[in-house]
Amino acid sequence: MQKNFARHLGALALGTALAVAAQTGIAMAETAAKHDHAHDHAHDHSHDTENNPAKGYFEDAQVQPRDLSDWEGDWQSVYPYLADGTLDPVMEHKAEHGDKTAEEYRAYYETGYKTDVDRITIEGNRFDFYRGEEKASGEYESGGYEILNYAKGNRGVRFIFEKVSGDEAAPKIVQFSDHIIAPQKSGHFHLYWGDDRAAVLEELTNWPTYYPSNLDADGILHEMLAH
Repeated sequence: MQKNFARHLGALALGTALAVAAQTGIAMAETAAKHDHAHDHAHDHSHDTENNPAKGYFEDAQVQPRDLSDWEGDWQSVYPYLADGTLDPVMEHKAEHGDKTAEEYRAYYETGYKTDVDRITIEGNRFDFYRGEEKASGEYESGGYEILNYAKGNRGVRFIFEKVSGDEAAPKIVQFSDHIIAPQKSGHFHLYWGDDRAAVLEELTNWPTYYPSNLDADGILHEMLAH
């Protein structure tokens, strides 16, 4: 079971990752031809390049270390809500304000949200990754953060945690991105994971996204339309 779970985690988290570069994650992101969700989110809402961390515009000095307590809680994947049509109004809303059709946005988020890790719980420094009834757990400590520079001019921050003990199936590296750059409780997040820090930093197309597990379909839809 553990090996099977590990294969699924690795395939989903790193299936679209590029080869590991010799330089740091910052340098890799600067030269990447693609852009990730942080840019798409910002582009949909504004072309404004004034200081606005939530949209990817900030100074290095504004970034501060964060503890896992910012993401503590019980979280559910939003991928099933995309698959069952709950998020169709979100795609239509994006099409009204963005540069893609609703169908194109749906395809984009299909790739972005895709995961079979349908639930994650975080308590203290412990992660539990659930795939159906299977669970993989690990204890993690901070590995700092990386500031990524995107081709379109905006930026993002990955807050990184490294496994120090736990199940073999639990990923060695997890990286949070939630449009927040300093200590603050997160309302939702995109999570990247795998076994190599640099390779995970290069993942720009698949970003499983999690909202609180106590939200139902209507709650998820409301949060996304308001976001």
